[in-house]
Amino acid sequence: MSKNKKDQNTISRRDMLKTSAALAAAPMFFTKGAYAGAHSKNFTNNPGSSSTVTLGFNVPQTGAYADEGADELRAFKLAVKHLNGEGDSGMMNTMKPMNLTGNGILGKKVAYVTGDTQTKSDAARASAKRMIEKDGVVMISGGSSSGVAIAVQSLAQEAGVIFMAGLTHSNDTTGKDKRRYGFRHFFNAKMTGSALGPVLKEEMGTERNAYHLTSDYTWGWTQEESIKETTEGLGWNTAATIRTPVGAGDFSQFITPILNSGADTLILNHYGKDMINSLTQSVQFGLRDKMVNGKQFEIIVPLYSRLMAQGAGKNLQGILGTTNWDWQLQDAGSKAFVKSFGTEYGFPPSMAAHTCYVQTLLYANACERAGTFYPPEVIKQLEGFKFDGMGNGETEYRAEDHQCFKDVLVVRGKANPNTQFDLLDIVKEVPRAEVEYDASIFGGELGPYVV
Repeated sequence: MSKNKKDQNTISRRDMLKTSAALAAAPMFFTKGAYAGAHSKNFTNNPGSSSTVTLGFNVPQTGAYADEGADELRAFKLAVKHLNGEGDSGMMNTMKPMNLTGNGILGKKVAYVTGDTQTKSDAARASAKRMIEKDGVVMISGGSSSGVAIAVQSLAQEAGVIFMAGLTHSNDTTGKDKRRYGFRHFFNAKMTGSALGPVLKEEMGTERNAYHLTSDYTWGWTQEESIKETTEGLGWNTAATIRTPVGAGDFSQFITPILNSGADTLILNHYGKDMINSLTQSVQFGLRDKMVNGKQFEIIVPLYSRLMAQGAGKNLQGILGTTNWDWQLQDAGSKAFVKSFGTEYGFPPSMAAHTCYVQTLLYANACERAGTFYPPEVIKQLEGFKFDGMGNGETEYRAEDHQCFKDVLVVRGKANPNTQFDLLDIVKEVPRAEVEYDASIFGGELGPYVV
């Protein structure tokens, strides 16, 4: 018995030494579960005494949403410059309350790494995992697809790393798939429907027959659901709802049946290059020239951006939709950001650039307010945080679901643009009170602070 006991003790000590060596070499991603709850100094990728802190910017550099991703990356780089005290500080001059001083985050110089989501959930998750395990990031942001956002948000929760979502519009992101470690500044499909409804009623009436083409993933599904809820509430009929693959390129097989469907309205629940292609092909098929049911045929693109307007050209002129932010806004924060971005890159920022820039500053500011990078304390600073001076009026990060609430813009493709960037008319700035909803309607659980 004594020999066996001695052998067991020897093995334990040997195993312990091997384990300690492995832990020292391994990324904190593998060890955070053992330590995160024990002490606020022990958490995933704690920068500790390092003079720098690393952020991960995971954007679509290829794929159907690559144009949005390129602008997101420009904004992230600008935000890092401002955090490190370079440039004119942009929205750090206008945001209130503001705890940032241009001395990095908590005195540490901000570094960053980038990844390509490819507009694919698996690729995005793999890229984010690499950032956590190999690059030591304390926060991940970015993405221009809700499928990507949900996949990365789930990984972030598992790893104990905060995810400041980029461009994600699905209701699910802060609904059934919400996570404690995920936050969204961007608005969602429910808010788009609420903002767009009154304008559709005024301009197109209460008797329409609508045909939906919908991107076949979480964003498309929830936008279709929210827009149907809105239009059917106005009295419109839904003729058909057809799902299309992301990155389809050629949408002619989906457009042809519309011609004989009896529909007088086409709703394109598409984004990025998919929207540019499906809209262009719809116009080429002559849909906008048709009269159906005694009405002029109309096309609606519920969510679009200035970047998409550039790609679609004259095909988007006169078409209604919503956007999260526009560079023409005249509030102090928007003007400061447009000036900074324009000086840096020579052209105005998109809404994708805006939301990613803002998300970076919001995370950094929360760390300063918390006095630590320890995620549970940073999360508590973001939950219920009310701020202004960053465009879209007074904004709140609702504690119950981590959804930002702010004013929403209804826009129309400009008929006679003055420049290649002056492409949208702001039809209505919808007050946040008109797009708010009960946090419980989409279900889901945020999960624990300590994971």
